[in-house]
Amino acid sequence: MSRPEHIAPPEIFYGDAEAGKYTSNSRVQHIQRSMTERALELLALPPFFADGGALLLDIGCGSGLSGAVLTDAGHEWVGADISPAMLEVALEEEAEGDMLLADVGQGLGFRAGMFDGAVSISVLQWLLNAENPRTSPLSRLLAFFSTLHATLRNGARAVLQFYPESDTQVHLCMQAATRAGFGGGLVVDYPNSKKAKKLFLVLWVGGAMVPPPGWQGELASAKHEVPQGLVAEHEMGKAAATQVKYEKKRDGAKGKKGKGKRKSGESTKEWIVRKKELYRTRGKEDVPLDSKFTGRKRKDRF
Repeated sequence: MSRPEHIAPPEIFYGDAEAGKYTSNSRVQHIQRSMTERALELLALPPFFADGGALLLDIGCGSGLSGAVLTDAGHEWVGADISPAMLEVALEEEAEGDMLLADVGQGLGFRAGMFDGAVSISVLQWLLNAENPRTSPLSRLLAFFSTLHATLRNGARAVLQFYPESDTQVHLCMQAATRAGFGGGLVVDYPNSKKAKKLFLVLWVGGAMVPPPGWQGELASAKHEVPQGLVAEHEMGKAAATQVKYEKKRDGAKGKKGKGKRKSGESTKEWIVRKKELYRTRGKEDVPLDSKFTGRKRKDRF
């Protein structure tokens, strides 16, 4: 099959029909969720984010499939995507994050040091294709990586999963990231499998992240290291007993998009009021008014 980036630019390829088909496909949902969970693991957030609470950037957020995983993990997120149709689907699915229409190949317009980390699933390869003679892949990559570096806090990481066509494209991405000031490297999961093989560019900014005021825990060493990729159990041999194997912790939530989920410790009434306020902010009409009966438990009927 032809690669999507060879057919049309992303904002055209992911039109109304393709955006709806992509989001409703159960196989896509499963793959998107598992890759985002793996990206979160590679993000290696500091211990003061162990229970959530980080502000993350979802690059190429699409219809919010990856954002739902970030929400499930207790994090806040901001998404950027070039496809209006995909963002429209995200709004219809009540994605929890804030989203904006943007071409990341022209740079990210966020303030410096805004995010605690960034993830991106299946987006980077789109920047490797020039849309017109005036733009080159390298210039778009440099604009993207330089502004991404600026928008991350010191000590933060960015984990970018992508599908390169060749080693040349991998080196081009790493060259642009290095020129932007990032440290890091490439993590390859299941390198000997044609279907399961996944590439993650793991990048970081500076040393340790400064903890929030009042945090009493201990900080680990500021040393960054490129994590090891995953391998199949039959390929691990004698090392299988000593190496840590990645396990998906959310198998019971396959296909769920985080729609309607409560925050930790949130009461039924607080949840209902928050959802109503979200609807009003997005301009939804006929949102019921709040009253003393909002969220009140009904009496049992006999």
